[in-house]
Amino acid sequence: MIGYARCSTVLQDLTAQREILTGLGVAGDRISLDKGLTGTNRARPGLDQALAAVRAGDTLVVPKLDRLARSVPDARDIGDTLVARGVRLSLGGSIHDPADPMSKMFFNMLAVFAEFEADLLKLRTRAGMAIARSHGKLKGSQPKLTARQQAELVRMHATSDYTIADLMEVFSIGRATVYRVLDRTKTTGTTDAEIPR
Repeated sequence: MIGYARCSTVLQDLTAQREILTGLGVAGDRISLDKGLTGTNRARPGLDQALAAVRAGDTLVVPKLDRLARSVPDARDIGDTLVARGVRLSLGGSIHDPADPMSKMFFNMLAVFAEFEADLLKLRTRAGMAIARSHGKLKGSQPKLTARQQAELVRMHATSDYTIADLMEVFSIGRATVYRVLDRTKTTGTTDAEIPR
């Protein structure tokens, strides 16, 4: 048995999911983890590791379907891939059997609910951000330099009298910020503060 667990933020703890997996008989060293990655993102190193580890006759064990996927197409794709490879899928101890109509229906319903939860979360986040923005509490990241300071930095750099280190010191900014201002001006002809947000 190969286990897989995931949490969406780095602040969340995977202990409970680990305990569920070990309780289902998965050895601790056979559990792959993803931390800080959403279930809608297929680029997950832990999931890739788990899928690479399973062989025909093995069982991929996840605590719940929403830990594996947060969209119906993704859940079906992973499920179909496992079936084609002869790998069983255990969802919290229940084996998904695509040949059984009831099991298939249950799997699809779980996938629909997982996707619905993910969509609700996005909707609540967007609504919360809109409210915060309307109250002036969410303004986004502000430029480190004003438009005048950026223009002066570009002017000073163009004279070739100042090194990048000199500009860092004069404006009290990091090397990356200097290059960002110069690159943006080079490609767009405008400074950061002039670009609409």
